[in-house]
Amino acid sequence: MPEVTYFCSMQKIKKNWEITHNWQLLFIPLGIIGLLACGYFMAVLISPTTFEDITYEYLFTGITTIIFAFVFYAFTIWLFKKLQSKWEVAYRWELIAIFIVFAITGSLSARLSGPLMEYINLTKEATSPWIFWPLRILAVFPIYQIVLVVMGWVFGQHAFFWKFEKKMLSKFGIKLP
Repeated sequence: MPEVTYFCSMQKIKKNWEITHNWQLLFIPLGIIGLLACGYFMAVLISPTTFEDITYEYLFTGITTIIFAFVFYAFTIWLFKKLQSKWEVAYRWELIAIFIVFAITGSLSARLSGPLMEYINLTKEATSPWIFWPLRILAVFPIYQIVLVVMGWVFGQHAFFWKFEKKMLSKFGIKLP
């Protein structure tokens, strides 16, 4: 009997997220991990610097992580409803993949801009902040464009991100075939 319950609940999950192949189930735990990570980072940001006991720190961080993760989840579901038709995405699980790609791309582009700046000998210490930071922000833009398409391909959303990329670049006057 427990197997039937498991099967029914798995079928319900697949139906709710419009999953047609078992490998697509991977995006659900990845989405949950992402929500919990965002919740944890926010919890650490607002955490008081002093606690009488480390137990209170763990308790505070754990509870606020779950609260923030739930708030992010509710916001994400609201965004799903708004963006699924606008982006012409066929399945809800694809939205999870798309959100994951955007998260990875933004973080990775910012990370990669640092080594690029060092490669061209523009370091934070040797360059005025008025020159360094605008150049670093400008360096993020081309890195972002490349990483977005690559990550879209890795997560099986190449067609969506190639179309998105062409639309974004066309706003800057760059036409791609």
